[in-house]
Amino acid sequence: MSSTTRNTSRVIRRGALGTAIAAGLVLAAPLAAHAHVGVSPDAVEPGGSSVLAFSFTHGCDNSPTTALRITMPDGLASVSPTVDALWDIDVERGDDGLVSAVTYTATAPIASGLQGTARMAVQLAENAVGTLAFPVEQQCETGSHAWTEIAEDGTDPHDLDSPAPVLTIGSETADAAGSAHGHQDTDATAEASADDSDAAATALPVALGSAGLTAGVIALIVSIGAYRRSLRS
Repeated sequence: MSSTTRNTSRVIRRGALGTAIAAGLVLAAPLAAHAHVGVSPDAVEPGGSSVLAFSFTHGCDNSPTTALRITMPDGLASVSPTVDALWDIDVERGDDGLVSAVTYTATAPIASGLQGTARMAVQLAENAVGTLAFPVEQQCETGSHAWTEIAEDGTDPHDLDSPAPVLTIGSETADAAGSAHGHQDTDATAEASADDSDAAATALPVALGSAGLTAGVIALIVSIGAYRRSLRS
């Protein structure tokens, strides 16, 4: 094999490797962007009640999740964590007797990439207004992550690196999505909403990953064409 052929082969291999890495980054970037702990439903009427589902599909840098500690905001009249075989539940109360924080400890670590959901029934105070943020500490086998950032007025919450789950008060969405007195119905609604949210979050990374793979194939075809032209020259 001539030196020209060997050099051309090395160029092609390096180009293909670079393209593969770029395609992987295209796929990984949106996955990282969608990593957060969400709450569903995300709106409830003042004085209304609902079953809130706190969901996640990631660990701490891929380390399995072992616990979620959720801090309660002002504006809640009552909190009742949902009993679930997947979680051990510890309730903390303030001097006023109201629930101040709930820790859900997984009976078995939840691997990154699997959906985990912790639920609680809440009733809002009649005078609750605006939004309620629920700071969450996600604990993992290795490390932890605090989802505690709250967007200031005029800023986009999507720009935050570690946003706290936020519940909006007073939206008409709440009546249809989960306010009311039948907890069984609201639990099913919350689970369906969480699944829809996960499906939407998954669709974008897959689409962008496909685009990156297509770009890689095109680059490889161009490289092979250059290689064949070099052999003919």
